[in-house]
Amino acid sequence: MAETVLVTGGAGYIGSHTTVELLRAGYEVVVVDNLANASPAALDAVAHLAGRAVGELVVADVADGAALDDLFTQHRIDAVVHFAALKAVGESVAEPLRYYANNVGGLLGLLGAMGRHRVRRLVFSSSCTVYGEPAAVPITEDFPRRGVNPYGRTKLICEDVLRDLAAAEPGWRISLLRYFNPVGAHPSGELGEDPRGVPNNLMPYLMQVAVGRRERLAVYGDDYPTRDGTCIRDYLHVVDLAQGHLAALDALDGAGDGCRAYNLGTGTGTTVLEMIAAASEAVGRPLPYEIVARRAGDAVEVYADPSLAQAELGWKASRSVAEMCRDHWRWQSAHPYGFGAPEAGA
Repeated sequence: MAETVLVTGGAGYIGSHTTVELLRAGYEVVVVDNLANASPAALDAVAHLAGRAVGELVVADVADGAALDDLFTQHRIDAVVHFAALKAVGESVAEPLRYYANNVGGLLGLLGAMGRHRVRRLVFSSSCTVYGEPAAVPITEDFPRRGVNPYGRTKLICEDVLRDLAAAEPGWRISLLRYFNPVGAHPSGELGEDPRGVPNNLMPYLMQVAVGRRERLAVYGDDYPTRDGTCIRDYLHVVDLAQGHLAALDALDGAGDGCRAYNLGTGTGTTVLEMIAAASEAVGRPLPYEIVARRAGDAVEVYADPSLAQAELGWKASRSVAEMCRDHWRWQSAHPYGFGAPEAGA
C-alpha cells in the first residue's frame, strides 16, 4: 500500500508544487491548509498535472489540535511535510506576535498531534534567513545561525524545537530544509505563485509589473560591493525545490533517528539587475525599475553550498535562471491575477 503524506500548507506556492511531485511519485497526499495565503483552485491544478487528486483538503489551522486529531484518525498518515507558516519579513517586524503564534505555535500544535498518533517522520520548511548576514559565502549548514528579524527567529526557534525533540525522543526522523530564494512556476503554466496583496519578493513583484498590475520595481540600492552594485541571491526553481522535498522524504526511510539540516539552493548567486534582465528577456521587453535607497537589513550576498543535499539526498538543482523566468512568465501571463479575480488580486 502506498504511503500517505500529510502536507500542511499544501495549497500554497511551494506546497502545491511539492504535492504534484509527491502524487507523481506514488504517494497518497492529504492537505491541511487554512487558505489564509492560498487558494483551493491550486489543488485543482495539482490534480490535473499529477493525473490524480489529493485524498482530502482539510481547511483548518495546524494549531487546531481537534481538527488534526480528526484528520490523523481518518487517514493513516505515515509522514508529514510542513509548509504552513507566515513568511513576509516586513510583516513579521510589524506583527511579531502573530508570527510567533502562527509559525512556532503552529509547529507545536502539529508536533503534539503527530506524537499522539505516533507519526515521527517530518520534513520541515526552514529558510536561509536562519543564517542572517553571513560572514562568508557560499553558506554551509554548519554556519552560525542568527535570527535578524521575527520571521527568521521563528524559523530558528522551530529548528531548535525539532532538534530538542529528536534528541529527547528516539524514533523521530526530521529533515530541516533551508530554502534560498524560490522562484518560477510549473512549466505547464497551470500552477504558480499567487501572493495576496503586494508581493514581498522580487520575482512575483516583477511579474506583476510585466502584466501591468504594478508600475515599476523598486531596486533597493545599487552601491553594494557586488559586480553591478545590487544584492546577490541564490534563486532556485520551485520545481527543483519541490523535488528536494521528495528526495528528503525518501531519504528519511533509510535514515537513522535524529534531525539533519540541508541547504536547498543552486550554489550560484545572481544580482537583482541580472534577474531583471533575465525576466525582461523572458517577457520580451524591458521591465521598468528605479533605484531607490538601500533597505535596512538586506544582506549583500547570500548563496548556498548545496553539496550536502547532493551527497546525502541525491538532490541537485538543475534549472537555470532563464528557465525560472520563462516558467514564471508563462504562469503569470496566463493568470494575471493568479487564481483570483482582479478585485481579489489587486
